[in-house]
Parts: sequence; C-alpha cells; structure tokens
Amino acid sequence: MQLLCVSMGKVVRLYWGYMVAAALVVAWSQQWALPVIASLSVGVSAYAAFQVPVWCGAVNRDGRTYCRNNAYGVLMGCSKRQHRWQKIKMIVLRSKVGNVGRSVFPTAKEKFHGALAVGGLLSAVAAVIVPVLTGG
Repeated sequence: MQLLCVSMGKVVRLYWGYMVAAALVVAWSQQWALPVIASLSVGVSAYAAFQVPVWCGAVNRDGRTYCRNNAYGVLMGCSKRQHRWQKIKMIVLRSKVGNVGRSVFPTAKEKFHGALAVGGLLSAVAAVIVPVLTGG
C-alpha cells in the first residue's frame, strides 16, 4: 500500500499540469469566473514551459545530434549547465528558425507541450480581454 501511495504522489507531482489543462477546458465550457480561468491558464503555461518531463533536445558537440537526457519543461535543458542555457539562448539569439524548432521541439511530444504552453497563454489573454469586450 505504501508503494502505491509513493508512486501515485510522484505521478501527481510530475503530471499535475494535465489535470489543470482538463480543468481549464471545463472552466471555459462551463463559463467559470474569468479570474479562475486566467489562473488555470497561467498554471498550464508554466507547467508546459518549465516542469513537464521531456527530453533535453540541446544540440550536442557534433552539431547534428540532440541530447536525449531527461529534462523538465520545454524551455529548460537537462542537468548539464551548458544545455540549460543553450535552449534559451537559441530562442533569444536565433540564427536559423529551423535550428530553434529542432532544438526546442525535437519530437512530437515536445511539440504538443509547446502547443499546450501557447494555448495556455492565449487562454490567459482571452480571459483578460473577454470582460473588456463584453463590459462585464
């Protein structure tokens, strides 16, 4: 029983963002209060950008292959200090758009998490704009 509780705690700690994303979908469909929607949206974006378990994806020394170490968040690298900054530098100081796309989103899983992060940000912006446009 104790092993089940430990593993369930780890699962919840690693994948809580998917539960928040589901709550966000329900919140929009049930028309919950917009501050709740905005906070859920920010939570989803923060989870996808900084905490979701993914591969690192930083470019290795040969310049052609990508790091397959475990990392947390689409924008973060693995435990190597050089890789942690490489992905953020590629976004800010991008030389080629294709290199940024391959580095930050090397697999379909990372592309999905990137879409999740952008969707959360768009949802947060919409939660702020809707009251302005509707006057409420």
